[in-house]
Formats: sequence, structure tokens, C-alpha cells
Amino acid sequence: MSQQIHLLVLLHGLWGNTSHLVALERAIKDKNAEPNKDGEILEVFLPKSNESLATYDGIDWGGERIADELCERVEELAKEDKVVVKLSITGYSLGGLIARILEHRKFFEKIEPVNFITIAAPHMGLFQYSSMVSSLMGALGPKLLSRTGKQFYCQDKWSSNDERPLLEVMADPGKIFFKMLSRFKYLRLYANATHDLLVPYCTSAIETEDVFAEYLSNGIKIEMEEEYECVIKKFTLPDTPPPKPAFLSRKWFENKKPRPLLPPAAQFRFPFNIIVYTLLPFLAIPAFSFLLYRLSVHSKGSEARIKLLESDESYPKKLISIFKELEQEIESAAADMVNNPEGEPYPIADPSLHPVITSTQKKMARWLNQLPFQKNLAFFPRVRNSHAVIVHKDGIPQHKQGESVVRHWADHFVF
Repeated sequence: MSQQIHLLVLLHGLWGNTSHLVALERAIKDKNAEPNKDGEILEVFLPKSNESLATYDGIDWGGERIADELCERVEELAKEDKVVVKLSITGYSLGGLIARILEHRKFFEKIEPVNFITIAAPHMGLFQYSSMVSSLMGALGPKLLSRTGKQFYCQDKWSSNDERPLLEVMADPGKIFFKMLSRFKYLRLYANATHDLLVPYCTSAIETEDVFAEYLSNGIKIEMEEEYECVIKKFTLPDTPPPKPAFLSRKWFENKKPRPLLPPAAQFRFPFNIIVYTLLPFLAIPAFSFLLYRLSVHSKGSEARIKLLESDESYPKKLISIFKELEQEIESAAADMVNNPEGEPYPIADPSLHPVITSTQKKMARWLNQLPFQKNLAFFPRVRNSHAVIVHKDGIPQHKQGESVVRHWADHFVF
């Protein structure tokens, strides 16, 4: 009799590779080393066909590559007398978007979809903030990150028949993407409540108000899980924000305690930290110029790859075209339902800390929140950028705080 397999697919993010997900792979294997009550074995699969610079080529082409690789893996297991009967997906960052377009070729007719989980994924795209840096990123991102950048900032067009951006189409309840997502038995997302400089709270948590943007001053009460010290158990907001702390008071100093200026890899002990900070103004401009040059070269390389992919004679049968053929128009009743007015907005004291969320992104949030996502929030108040911390990436000591989030994910994975 063939061995039954529950296949878990782990997907990394932009510029990523499988090494970024080592902590997830190790945790889930340790947790589920033995067969489950149905005799199924957990097989963890980390696709490699969309690594590094290939992630520039778009959510859709990334999904195409990984779908091909996934089908090949299922066939390889079949040759080993192992039959995949269940499928789960966990996508980190960009991988969380690619995961949403994987199912095609009637894949789930024989395989049961179980867990769909995203970690720090930009479900609503990337936001603009009222700052010069954010404006610069919003202007350069779509140009320097090729097709993926345009899709992140909702500046692409899905098709000649539907000129909406891909992320809006993916959130539409009348489209195949949404219907596929709804087939999974368990939906869960993890989002950084604070300090995710790449994928902020609202887009990863599918929310339109950032209640954590002013957590130091808005009186929010945060209670953490006992077993998972960096996972929020619950939070409550006061009816009215508390008064600002007195100037130079202890509370005022606590609120002003800075996070590290530099990323973990560039943080050194005294006296080397003094040398680094002294040289920083002189190194910043050359480093930024070099970064822009590299991104520009990579983006042009991606555009060339995309042209080559689209010139392939098999292109009309690829995932992108298959999805376009399967799309269905949304029912007017559903449209009426999601266009309901929103509730009372949360009071904002400092608008510069809050994202500017477009009407399209708000609509995407309303649509996606029709799905029964279990939302788990990670809280890392003293790190500079929590995006890599949430998956305990790279083995950097400062990222070790993310271990409790990874453990929460493994413990709540349904096997």
C-alpha cells in the first residue's frame, strides 16, 4: 500500500532563497516527526525555481515556476510509492502572494487543501506614507523591482479585458484566486504589529487602520501569550487616548528610547561602533548610488526574462492564461455587500506614522476579510526592522526573538 503524504510547501520572499526558511523547516519537522493518526507523513517542500533575481519577474510568473516544480515533486513522490493526499502552504513575504495563485490544472481534485498560512505578506500591496523616503520608494519601487514592483504598488494591469491591478483581482470574491483560497480548511496569517519597514502591519494583517502606529502614546494595552513571548494574545484600546507624558518625565524618556539605527549585521561594539557612525555620512551616498545601479540592472534583466517567457509557444497554456480563462464576473449582490460604508475611524494624533491607504486597498481589505483568517500578531518593540525577525531568518542573534513566532506557527499547524 502506498504511503500517504501531507505535503507542506514553504515559499520565501523577494530576493529570497530556501535558506531564509530554515527555522520554519526545522521547527515543523521537529513537531511532526512521526506519522499522524491517519498514518500520513509530513513532507516539507521548498521550491528553488524562483530564487533570488527571479523574484523580480512578478507574482504570476513566480507562481507559474513554482506550480511546475510542485507538480514535478508530486510525480517524484509517486515514483517512490508515496501519494500526496493533502497540501498545505506557508508563504513568507512575497511568497504569501505567490501562494495565493498556485492552484491550477485541477490540482485539488485529488488533493485536499488544508492549511494556508502567510507570514508578513503584503496582501494589499505596499503603502505610501507622508514622508520623503516613502515617496521616493513609491516612485522608484515600480521601476527598480520590475514586474513585481509594479504589482506591489498596484501599477500593473491584469489583462486587456480587466485593467485592474493583479492584487485587486486576486482579492475579488468573484475571481478564481479568491475561490481557490476559500477551499483551504484553515486560513491563518502572521503580521508584525510594529517596525516592519518592508511589509507594514496593515497590509500583512489585512487591516485599514494601524492601531499600533502610536503604541507608545495611544494607551494601547498589549498582553502577550505565555508560551510564545513575542506573540500578542490580545490588545485593547482606551476609549480616549491618554494625555501626553510630561516633558523630561520618566515616561517621556521611555517613549524616546531609540531603536538601533543600523541593521544587525552593521552593529558593532565600542569603539568600532563609533568608527561606523563617523563614516556613515561619507558611505551613505556611494552605497545608495550602487544600490540603485544594481536594482536597475536586475530590473532590466527581469524584463528581458519576461519577454522571453512570453515569447514561448507554450505561453497561451501557462498559468496566467489559464486563470484568465477561468475568471468569472463578480455578482452585483457581492459588489453591493463589499461597498458598505466603514465604521468609525480610529483617532490619529500623528498622521505621519500612518499609511495612506487607497480606496482600492480598502476594497481589497473588505473582500479578503470575508475569509475566516485567524490573525496572529508578532510584537518586537526594540528592533529596527522586524521583517526578517518574524521568521528567525539568517541565524542573526537579534533575529532569535522570532523563534517564539516560528514555534507558534509549528504548534498551530494542523497535521
